[in-house]
Amino acid sequence: MQIMNKKMGWNFLKLAITAFGGLGIELLYAFFLEPFLFGAQMESWSNGQSIAHWILTCATWGMVSIWLIQSAKKNYSLDILSVREALQTWQWIAVLTLLAISVIIQYFDWGGLKIVMEFQHLDAIMFLFQYLYYAFETVLFMMIIVFGQKACEIWLGHEKIPYGGILCGLTWGLGHILSKGSLIIGLHGFLWGLLLGVAYLVVNKDIRKAWIVMFLIFVL
Repeated sequence: MQIMNKKMGWNFLKLAITAFGGLGIELLYAFFLEPFLFGAQMESWSNGQSIAHWILTCATWGMVSIWLIQSAKKNYSLDILSVREALQTWQWIAVLTLLAISVIIQYFDWGGLKIVMEFQHLDAIMFLFQYLYYAFETVLFMMIIVFGQKACEIWLGHEKIPYGGILCGLTWGLGHILSKGSLIIGLHGFLWGLLLGVAYLVVNKDIRKAWIVMFLIFVL
């Protein structure tokens, strides 16, 4: 039985890693495919080229997310869409607290409200597609958390520990360290991953509610 549980844990971890790999596909587009197609590096793209990049990336992330959900259900009997639970008062308070923490951190990082600052720097169409991009990105971060959480619960027990958030934070932080070359930005990414993981547990692992809360944490 322990061997079976260990194997099943690895199966869910592989799904989490696949979700992280799905996020990484954007790098292939941005640094190899699209510079070849557009004849310019990302920093020199026109608005139309940036929007085309976001659309392609969102479509890819959407397909990866659908595959992950279907694979978990078909191969491992985990239907992550089946969880639907009402929140108690303390959970609503916890959600609002998480949102407040994220707003405060983002406020100091951006010198104002992130969503307002981005709206001021982008035209309406660019802003719309930027936030569509964030919406799909949130789904894959959520997949890392969902399957990472399941894997560690199988191995370690203690369902109240945000294993998925820790894994998401490590992958997010490492990705930012490698792409931005900054340990501080990496630590910042780890913090966001942890907040998202806590949010997932607070809403009883209901991914519909979790996605809304995670998206708000990400963009506010």
